[in-house]
Amino acid sequence: MPRALITGITGQDGLYLSELLVAKGYEVYGLIRGQNNPKFDLVRRTIPEVKLVTGDLTDLSSLLRALNVSQPDEVYNLGAISFVAYSWENAHLTADVTGKGVLNILEAIRLYAGDDASKVRFYQASSSEMFGKVQEVPQRESTLLWPRSPYGVAKVFGHYMTINYRESYGMHASSGILFNHESPRRGPEFVTRKVSQAVARIKLGMQDSITLGNIDAKRDWGFAGDYVDAMWRMLQQDEADDYVVATGVTHSIRDLLDVAFRRVGIEDWTPLVKQDPRFMRPAEVELLIGDPSKAREVLGWTPTVSFEQLVTMMVDNDLEEQRALGDR
Repeated sequence: MPRALITGITGQDGLYLSELLVAKGYEVYGLIRGQNNPKFDLVRRTIPEVKLVTGDLTDLSSLLRALNVSQPDEVYNLGAISFVAYSWENAHLTADVTGKGVLNILEAIRLYAGDDASKVRFYQASSSEMFGKVQEVPQRESTLLWPRSPYGVAKVFGHYMTINYRESYGMHASSGILFNHESPRRGPEFVTRKVSQAVARIKLGMQDSITLGNIDAKRDWGFAGDYVDAMWRMLQQDEADDYVVATGVTHSIRDLLDVAFRRVGIEDWTPLVKQDPRFMRPAEVELLIGDPSKAREVLGWTPTVSFEQLVTMMVDNDLEEQRALGDR
């Protein structure tokens, strides 16, 4: 039975990846920070088969202990402070967790693996935010990185550190440069879930309007459940490498609003949507669209859920959740 250790297991990607690996017969361990983590019960409820171990990406010794307990064949580093807007408010913590945390887990694996550096296969969750001020359209693995947020900068550090450990020590270390991927499990601070939740509440008469920032920003949005399959495929390859994981299709936040409101029977959403400069980024990323050719050709990976299906899934989920809250 193969064994896997997942950092960031409480996030949407961690939950979907855990379900995928358990279904494939893995023994799955999840790294969780602190005994009183409010998401402890969420993981227990969602994937009871997962064994949880305490640890922190900023603490190398705790990572070594987690590796000794789990004895993994594969490590998936999904842990990060992943809300981009927050990274401007706390750039130091973002750098410590999202950036230096990658170095800590890589170094822990190198020490744990000893003479056979490739015995533990490593996946790093890189991000399309690394492209930032995009230098070519669409973005591919060779595109120059130009991050526009502390989060993006930290992800670039982790990305290049993963390449460095692969080239310096012969580690089987791969990075997935994942473009925006969403689901009903996405946190409500992210714009897609903020929209789907607000649309549900507006439909049910629980909310009057939604306030957003730049509604003309464009993103390449896919389904998180599809993207974790690409992560797993990367670690099944003989050679480690880096891959863009994306749909290759871009949509604006206006498109997101169109699909979400249409799902609840509202065609003209303009009176219901307000804009506030407080929600604008200090340095905006206007257009992200990935070229997933390499992932398709090498990994045999293609997305299965369209943008419209994704938004519909999220709105339907939030209608059900909000109705349940209203009935209490």
